[in-house]
Amino acid sequence: MAERVAQVKRDTLETQIQVKINLDGSGQSAFETGVPFLDHMLDQVARHGMVDLDIQAKGDLHIDAHHTVEDIGITLGQAFAQAIGDKKGIRRYGHAYVPLDEALSRVVIDFSGRPGLEFHAEFGRAMIGGFDVDLFIEFFQGFVNHANVTLHIDCIRGRNSHHIAETIFKAFGRALRMAMEADERMQGILPSTKGAL
Repeated sequence: MAERVAQVKRDTLETQIQVKINLDGSGQSAFETGVPFLDHMLDQVARHGMVDLDIQAKGDLHIDAHHTVEDIGITLGQAFAQAIGDKKGIRRYGHAYVPLDEALSRVVIDFSGRPGLEFHAEFGRAMIGGFDVDLFIEFFQGFVNHANVTLHIDCIRGRNSHHIAETIFKAFGRALRMAMEADERMQGILPSTKGAL
């Protein structure tokens, strides 16, 4: 399998984002986004997805974090789409259940070539350490729209909002890892009866 790396930049009047990614990394990460809780969540994706991830972002945080979080999701999705290549030989589907104390979340992903998001998580409070929980769905919507994946996220149970968020991002990383893995029985084969993803 060819080296699966990408570097993507996104510059708008609201944000300047740069993402470097290695899908076959060792979970190394570096973040400078100005949104500390998002950095913490992205670190879970890198570590549990075994993806090397470097994200640098400058945004209009004097307004709020909305544009920065959404645009990081968009740029990360673009980087995944570029790095995954033609998808030949990958598993395509991935899923993971992750618990953290009382919280349990399930994430299922399909590198389908079609964007689709089902996000079902209820948070007991509006903010986690200064992070607006409404922005989770903005991040994931940006990601799926530009990675062209179908993504189902379900928090099955949980009371602590931090725990809920962490289980979602850890499960997201593990589901990504499974879906991107090489399937020895599918070498050189596209995992689709349509012949296109």
